[in-house]
Amino acid sequence: MQPNVFANMDPALQLILLMASLSLVPFIVVSMTSFLRYIIVLSILKNALGTQQVPPSVVIVGMALTLTFYTMGPVFGEIYEEINPLLNKQGNVVQIIDAGSQPLKNFMMRQTRQTDLAVFIEMSRDEMPASPKELTLWEVAPAYMISELQTAFEIGFIIFIPFIVLDLVVANILLALGMFMLSPTIISLPFKILIFVAVDGWALVLNGLVQSFN
Repeated sequence: MQPNVFANMDPALQLILLMASLSLVPFIVVSMTSFLRYIIVLSILKNALGTQQVPPSVVIVGMALTLTFYTMGPVFGEIYEEINPLLNKQGNVVQIIDAGSQPLKNFMMRQTRQTDLAVFIEMSRDEMPASPKELTLWEVAPAYMISELQTAFEIGFIIFIPFIVLDLVVANILLALGMFMLSPTIISLPFKILIFVAVDGWALVLNGLVQSFN
């Protein structure tokens, strides 16, 4: 068995490496998981409703984080299955990180558009890889982020359309009635909330988001 790389390491250096590793966890959760799509779409939905501080930002983040753990549960399980044998055999850190990153990379590749992936491969390599297994996590991650931003804004645009239509209808009615000084958003807001609740909007949006992942 290979010796544990931390066994003969200075305790102070172990603490530094541990803190450095923990500092990367928020970055990984935000940029390399389904959290990115959830938080963008939910933020757009909040703006479309026009409720300003309702629901609070902490609730939106908590909802996105909860859905992220639900969506990424199978991936986290695969990561544990990959690294558990290496942990038992006291494998080195490089082997553990490489094995653990494979399920995450596979998940990101399933959501990434080929055109975005090709751009970063061309910038980092002189020739195309023979198979997806040759791609590194740092080639897939930026392409995944761009694809998720594109997908999230496309979903957000579709969600925004009904609310814009309702705002236009209310604005035209107020204009026809001569109520120039009355803000259309004040009148349309209750109707937005009523229609959104009537169609069970939260369930529709969240179920659609969860099912949008491959």
